[in-house]
Amino acid sequence: MPSSERASLTYAFDAYCAWCYGFSPTLQAFAEDNAHRIRLSVVSAGLYTGTRALPIAAYPHLSAERGNVTRLTGVTFGTGYDRAGSQGTTVLDSAAAAAGLAALRDQPGISELDAAEAMQRAWFIDGHSLSDTEVYRGIADELGLDSDAVIAAYRSPASRVEARADFRTLRRLRVLSYPTLLLDTAHGADQMGGAASTAASLTSALDQRLTTTIPQVPAPDLPLRGEPS
Repeated sequence: MPSSERASLTYAFDAYCAWCYGFSPTLQAFAEDNAHRIRLSVVSAGLYTGTRALPIAAYPHLSAERGNVTRLTGVTFGTGYDRAGSQGTTVLDSAAAAAGLAALRDQPGISELDAAEAMQRAWFIDGHSLSDTEVYRGIADELGLDSDAVIAAYRSPASRVEARADFRTLRRLRVLSYPTLLLDTAHGADQMGGAASTAASLTSALDQRLTTTIPQVPAPDLPLRGEPS
């Protein structure tokens, strides 16, 4: 398929969502297998914003969720994440994380998926707050980016504006749980798989959707959550 005919996909994720972290290896494999025929955009959700932006200690269910994520997806969590969970003081602020993703993905030559995965490693492996400016310096160095440019972009009000635009985009698409992978079609956004999917099943779903017209069904009005779809 010529690059001009590549299918457009939107990945709805939250950097603090453990299910998104569990889905990352599958999505990366799918993206690599289908790089010749897809364009993938990563859009941040707002799981922890406003009154929900609280220290991790306010969410004791995350400990059990971690075990479920590991059992279903096989990903492991790092000692830094264990330490952050034990201390309980790190504030889960999805608005700051979304601004960080905006700062990273706006850099020339960056893969949005690589940026998202680097952020997840910073939290779920190293336990670093995604509100910490210096964390983005480390991510920039890891990805071979201009760290000063990334820091300047993160500090810029424009990154917060872009983060809020991401939240509005997912509300407009009625995406209410994460991770969610959407194929952009003439009929709207069509969901493909979820945290329990494999790269092969996603490729099969893409094959089917590229040759079939998929009717769109409105999503029910449910609270935001991170869980397997």
